[in-house]
Amino acid sequence: MDVRFFAAAAAATGVEWQVVELASVAGSAPFTLGDLAKLLMESFPVSASSSTPPLPELLTRCSFLVNEVSQRNLAAVLAPDDVIDVLPPFAGG
Repeated sequence: MDVRFFAAAAAATGVEWQVVELASVAGSAPFTLGDLAKLLMESFPVSASSSTPPLPELLTRCSFLVNEVSQRNLAAVLAPDDVIDVLPPFAGG
């Protein structure tokens, strides 16, 4: 699965894109958007930028797109070929 980070999320992680191999993190169990959020918080506990909050703090306000469609349900099951966009609030909202 491809995870793309935008704006402050990219600044906090220090990357704009990351591959997550579902087989290595979930095995055969379902892997949800909530599981991905937890994995990302564990993977990036501190900010790569001194002027950006750490990703765990940002994720509480982020929106997610799954294959370019907004997804708010953290129980949504993800697939190996999904593209997940992590979008922090833009322009103060």
